[in-house]
Amino acid sequence: MKEKHLIGAVQMATGPNVSANLFEAERLVREAVETGAELVVLPENFAFMGQHDRDQLDIRETDGDGPLQSFLARLAKQFGIWLIGGTIPLAAADATKVRAACLVFDERGERVARYDKIHLFDVNLPGLDERYHESAVIEPGTTPAVVASPFGRIGLAICYDLRFPELFRRLLDDQAELLVVPSAFTAVTGKAHWESLLRARAIENLAYVVAAAQGGFHVNGRETYGHSMIVDPWGTILTQTARGSGVVCAALDREFLDSVRRSFPTIQHRRLKCEA
Repeated sequence: MKEKHLIGAVQMATGPNVSANLFEAERLVREAVETGAELVVLPENFAFMGQHDRDQLDIRETDGDGPLQSFLARLAKQFGIWLIGGTIPLAAADATKVRAACLVFDERGERVARYDKIHLFDVNLPGLDERYHESAVIEPGTTPAVVASPFGRIGLAICYDLRFPELFRRLLDDQAELLVVPSAFTAVTGKAHWESLLRARAIENLAYVVAAAQGGFHVNGRETYGHSMIVDPWGTILTQTARGSGVVCAALDREFLDSVRRSFPTIQHRRLKCEA
């Protein structure tokens, strides 16, 4: 396994026009590849953010078949990269809902993993007339996911999952070394907690964290925080971008990862375990 790999996170301000969003996603993936990225992460809802949450039902796909899945497979194969496809809406057991699915494709365009968002954003933001109720449209997943890759073992999480450290401990128990978090944090919660949570997940798990975010104003009136970033296992922010469309890339250094885990063995010092 190579000691260093360049990894990239794409930031977008997605709207309701799927074709335009896919065009922008491909442009940004190409930019990351031209920088040298071997692994690229797209943000949550990269293909679509409609006027209403229920609009996702109109573009949901069956597992294994559909234009969004074909798009991701094509990009991965065309550019010869591993591609983590943010989230797309896939059919759920409940016909009135979707699964927020994060799909992973290898450099041949073969799907190698799927993770469905477990924790759903049902909140009223303190002091604001701003409410979210993802569970009205999204059916939660139940199973954490870690996938072996040329870059190490990748643990998958999505946006609101970031607030639940027990999920990341489960990923660590499955030997995760790189944690990816495609997201669409609100401007308010992002300003308050985004960086702190990302750095905490990196530090406590001694893992790289790649956070690809939505960042800007959306047609539906929502404002997302952006600040896509890559954090190393010591909690250092290697790169980040503030708002709007863009790409950030940084090196994943396996020698550094292994060195930190050897010299600062907090993982081995754990005394309490999260039960399955």
